Amino acid sequence: MAEEIFLPLDVGKEEKYESLLPQLKALVEGEPDSIANAANVMAALKYAMNFFWVGIYFVRTHAEKEELVLGPFQGPVACTRIAFGKGVCGKSWEENRTIIVDDVNKFPGHISCNSLSKSEIVIPVIKNNKVIAILDVDSANLSEFDLLDQKYLEQVGTLLAKVL
Repeated sequence: MAEEIFLPLDVGKEEKYESLLPQLKALVEGEPDSIANAANVMAALKYAMNFFWVGIYFVRTHAEKEELVLGPFQGPVACTRIAFGKGVCGKSWEENRTIIVDDVNKFPGHISCNSLSKSEIVIPVIKNNKVIAILDVDSANLSEFDLLDQKYLEQVGTLLAKVL
């Protein structure tokens, strides 16, 4: 298990992701605890990529109803529970797909956990053909996320599916 993340200075976003991914794999290698793995991955993403907010929501059953429940995250406090199909995270869960939102205030039904969040990318974490969690990344800037983020964050989602 790795215990530090090293990124080259003064490189572009793709180079950061390329450097980060193998380090994330090493970070979780051999660790059986899903919360520890999620916590370390969120911290590494936050500080390596300088995201405003990054966290994971787990699909949990409560009172015979499934909902997303906040897991480890980095950034300001967040919404604790999200219903199926509600907000960007709930919609990603419902549609089983990555969603990129350039302006969260224009997303129908957006749940505002923090008014400083301006754009968002949400990735379903899929295990055995079922969404088990949602990786949620927010930016304080409009139109922060693109297909490059989608490509690499979906790889993070695949990694998370193996260690959760």
